[in-house]
Amino acid sequence: MTNSTPIQLRFPPLAGCTVRANFDVEAMSCDFGPLLLRGVDQQIGLTHRLAAAIEEPRQPGSIDHPLPDLLAQRIYQIACGYEDANDANALRSDPLFKLALDRKPLDPNQDLASAATFCRLENELRRKDIYRIAYAFVDQFIASYAQPPQLIVIDLDHSEDPTHGQQEGACYNGYYRSQCYLPLFIFEGLSGKLITAVLRTGNRPTGAENAAIVRRLLKHLRQHWPQTWIVLRGDGHFSNPELMPFIGHDPRVEFVFGLSDNAVLSRLAEPTMAEARQLHEVRCQNAQRANQTPPAHTRLYSEFEYAAQSWPQAWRVVLKAEVTPLGDNPRFVVTSLELPTPQTLYQELYCARGQDENYIKMLKNDLKSDRTSDHRFLANAGRMYFACAAYVLLHTLRSETLRHTELAQAQPATLIGKLFKVAVQLIQYKDRIKLRLPSTCEVQHLLKRVTEILYRIPAPC
Repeated sequence: MTNSTPIQLRFPPLAGCTVRANFDVEAMSCDFGPLLLRGVDQQIGLTHRLAAAIEEPRQPGSIDHPLPDLLAQRIYQIACGYEDANDANALRSDPLFKLALDRKPLDPNQDLASAATFCRLENELRRKDIYRIAYAFVDQFIASYAQPPQLIVIDLDHSEDPTHGQQEGACYNGYYRSQCYLPLFIFEGLSGKLITAVLRTGNRPTGAENAAIVRRLLKHLRQHWPQTWIVLRGDGHFSNPELMPFIGHDPRVEFVFGLSDNAVLSRLAEPTMAEARQLHEVRCQNAQRANQTPPAHTRLYSEFEYAAQSWPQAWRVVLKAEVTPLGDNPRFVVTSLELPTPQTLYQELYCARGQDENYIKMLKNDLKSDRTSDHRFLANAGRMYFACAAYVLLHTLRSETLRHTELAQAQPATLIGKLFKVAVQLIQYKDRIKLRLPSTCEVQHLLKRVTEILYRIPAPC
């Protein structure tokens, strides 16, 4: 029994009564989320898949917390809004987190791992462990489909991850004007599923690096889905001479990449730009005569063939010729697709890659994938992957279990706030455990739906 003085909170009197609060209720938790995450994890087998990718560095006789339990605890905590490993010191005795890891919730001898254990785990990760974890996410993505899909869109995008102090791999990036990492996130654009991620140094990626990553990814996908059509989509960082040629060797792989402006492209685009300027001027004059607000922009679309000196062949380039009150704003997209019209290809296919930015924001803002403050680069890669695993669990919960509900499109922060942060009192009997939730809980019907689905559907063997 602790000898510390109990903490009491004092409040101004209300309705003639004094108000005090004590932290003296045992077997309570403010997180119902771990039980839901456990059910989803049992269905898809994520933490066991990731644990199988890591070579256990500890001696069998000295293990108190098996590797799958360590990963599950860390990932569940991140998915519930506890992104720091230090949070484990307070949560290791939380009854709901213990229950989610199949431990007796009220037994102090079965507490979960502490922050020191996670620090050792992160710093014991080796390069081959990180490599296998990246592939484990691809395998998880493949397993999420009951049968090979007819089409997938692979969105590629880098994102800034600021660093602090003397961290391994930190570089100054001129575009972001900061010392940072520049991880690559790869999502499936139609569903929002995470395919995999790669933590990399902060320098600008080269064409050879992009080609090596995409080549390995396509090879792995093709082993499982030989007939699936694959569309690669990205900004101008990926219109590289090293990447584009080998894509053409697979007849079922297409690409849509942004393309930076240059003197040749400007010359080829000039006829359409001149037409757009003339049309914009006419529209502004008509609006002035009718006492209406001038148009914010005028856009025309066209296409032509173009081959940079480093390209082995000419590709189709789509032009968006836009004129605004501030001047010309041409945009170019290079693609191997032939059928979509220029406007359809730009507006509905290329611009849709902007959704990829939202997926990255969910990872960074809601799940803190950029909380990479360790000195070692590989330890930071592990931290990023823990956040990625939390994203996979939450995305599966949202898109599958919560389908056709008001939270089917909710962001992780909304799921955490509305569905996970529910006060729970636990009562343990000899042969059963009873959980008591507030009668005023506003998501009772959602919790009923989720728990029934996870209870009735047996976990795969």
